[in-house]
Parts: sequence; C-alpha cells; structure tokens
Amino acid sequence: MVEELLTAVIAAGVGAGVYVATAARVVKQYERGLVFRFGRLRDEIRGPGFTVIVPGMDRLRKVNMQIVTLPVPAQEGITRDNVTVRVDAVVYFKVVDPANAIVAVEDYRFAVSQMAQTSLRSIIGKSDLDDLLSNREMLNQGLELMIDSPAVGWGVQIDRVEIKDVSLPETMKRSMARQAEADRERRARVINADAELQASHKLAEAAAVMSDQPAALQLRLLQTVVAVAAEKNSTLVLPFPVELLRFLERAAPPPASDAAPSSARAADPAPEQAALGTDQPEPPAVGPAPDGSELPDALPPGLTLDGTPPPPTRDSPRD
Repeated sequence: MVEELLTAVIAAGVGAGVYVATAARVVKQYERGLVFRFGRLRDEIRGPGFTVIVPGMDRLRKVNMQIVTLPVPAQEGITRDNVTVRVDAVVYFKVVDPANAIVAVEDYRFAVSQMAQTSLRSIIGKSDLDDLLSNREMLNQGLELMIDSPAVGWGVQIDRVEIKDVSLPETMKRSMARQAEADRERRARVINADAELQASHKLAEAAAVMSDQPAALQLRLLQTVVAVAAEKNSTLVLPFPVELLRFLERAAPPPASDAAPSSARAADPAPEQAALGTDQPEPPAVGPAPDGSELPDALPPGLTLDGTPPPPTRDSPRD
C-alpha cells in the first residue's frame, strides 16, 4: 500500500513537472505576449517575465516592440520635370499595439515595406529634381505622412523616413556640372566688375587729391620706385618728371631787365665791330658850320663836311 502511494506521488510529481515545463513561457523585456486560446485572442497581454499558459489550449505569440530599421529598395521613376532617377530610402518604425499588429495585418513588416515603396514612387512623380537634391527634409516629412496613415490601423507607428541616395544619369550629371560652372563664372564676373567699379571711385578720389597737392604725386612716384626696386631681378629706368623741372624753374632767381644790356651795348660798341671783322672808320662828329648855322643831323651819302667826296677805302672798287 505504501509502495503504491509512493508511486502515485512520484507519478503526480513527474506529471506536474511535465505540465509546468510545457506551460511555462518567458517573455523578454522588449517583447509582449499574446495568448490565443482555441484560436481566440485573450484580452490580457502578457508582459515581460515568466508566464504560464494552458498546454494544448493556449498558444503564445511574441511580438517585438523594438524600433525596426527597414531598407526600402531603390525605386526608379520620372520626376515632374521629366528626369529619370533612382531613389532609395530607409524606414524606422515600431509596434505600438501588438494585438492589431498580429490580427489586423498578416505580416506587418512586409506591409510596411510595400507601402514605403509605393509612397516613394509617388513622391518621385510629384517632385522636381531640385527638390529631390536640395529639399529632402520636406520630402521626408511627406513620405512619412503617406506611410503612417495606413500603418496606424496596423498597430505600427512610423518613427522616421529618410531618403538615402538619388542616382542620376551621366548625361544629367554633366549638364548639372556645366550649369554650376556657368553660375560660378557669372558670379566671378559680377564680383570682378564690382571691384573694378569700387577701384575706379577710389582712383578718382586719389586723382582729385593729387591734383590739389602736386607733391603727393611725387611721393607716390617715389613709393612706386621703392616697390619696384625691391625686386633685384630687373633694371629700373626712372624718367625725369616734368613737374620737377617746373619746380626748379619756379625756384630759380628771376633774370635781369632788358635795359641794362642795351645800355651796355651802346656804351661799348667795340666788341660788335670786332665781331664783324671790318675796319670801318668812325663817322665824324657833326658840329656847327663855320658860318655859325646849324648843320643837319645826317649828311647825304658820299659827301663830307666841306662838300668834297670821301677818299676811297680798301673795300670800295677803284675807277
């Protein structure tokens, strides 16, 4: 009798151990457990830790509550300005309602992936190429709204959507490079023209100052000479400025008057005669006549005071 009782206790213990081992479940911290009893979802959602189900009657389904990173395959489409591009993206989402994620949709990962691809193609067709390249923040927000709207009923929350890369044809890349180069050249020319305009204004002001002060022009010339002389690999030719000649002319003493030279020439005619190289006799002085009458200031040519012709000279030809 005792042996039979001991055997029954051992059998009950073994059965209890088997039952506990079959019914025991462990739910991790980042998971939630859904219990289906005869195919019907129980209202209670099992939290993380140790839990027990009824073997043969219940089935536990674990749902991951972590943020899922889902890459979206590259989608090829035509933009609104008729440019063919390939765009790929990535979607970050998480499950907020485990019951709907399991019951409302067959596979929420596949559903989110297909919705992301469809929304990405739709965004490509509605956007311009410039928006895809430079205005990605707005496109990311629009893409997130398009995916999040149906995902709410699936118990899934879209956390973030990012466009990773935009692939362009080689011809379009070359065209964009030429456009960027032309724009850079235009900006460089505008900046250069603006610099020339400002330099012309400054040069006009400097010319006005130098016209009022001629010495400033001389100082500027000397500064230029010093700057050029710093390079010892060239020969410097310095022109003599006309302004310096004018300055020396103003600094020279004034010349003597014209009356003094004329009087000196009248007082000393000998040098002039010597320069001529002739031995002409001095004309006789004209005085009063013997009868006391006044003689004219000039005698007729070929006559002397007594009315006789003058003797022949060496230069005159003989008769």
